[in-house]
Amino acid sequence: MRPSPVSAAAGVYGWHFEQGPHPDLDAGRLLHVGIAPRYMANRTSTQNLRKRVRYHYRGNAAGSTLRLTLGCLLGLEMGRVGSGKQMTFGKSEMALTHWMADNARVCWAEQDEPWAMESQFIFQFDLPLNLDQNRHNAFHGRLKELRAQGTRHRRAPGHPRSAGG
Repeated sequence: MRPSPVSAAAGVYGWHFEQGPHPDLDAGRLLHVGIAPRYMANRTSTQNLRKRVRYHYRGNAAGSTLRLTLGCLLGLEMGRVGSGKQMTFGKSEMALTHWMADNARVCWAEQDEPWAMESQFIFQFDLPLNLDQNRHNAFHGRLKELRAQGTRHRRAPGHPRSAGG
């Protein structure tokens, strides 16, 4: 694995895109923030900025709400993995990875308790790709609908990528 400039520490990260993932979203501006680790009352998380950012770039939609959102906005086809409920973009995950390599830019700041900063950012800035805590955003309803459309008909019985299909 090649070295990463992203810190292996707790913090907040933000995503900008050279090309907007949807016609209503401007390129070159902050569209999403996330944190690592998540707040966990019962145990200590092993997540850090480096692991989380790497997973967003190279993982799949089942483990990254950012990838799920981007894939739905870009019109990628989603399907179940095996017979379970986990949904990914299958072979299109690689296309999404390439799109992100060409268009996604990430910035980060180390912060010992990033969950407080995440909430502040979501309430203070226009972050259309964040769903959690962001009902006040003008794009929120549209994004929820696009994500629902992206997953709903792929779950339908008989769809070629649904379980058993």
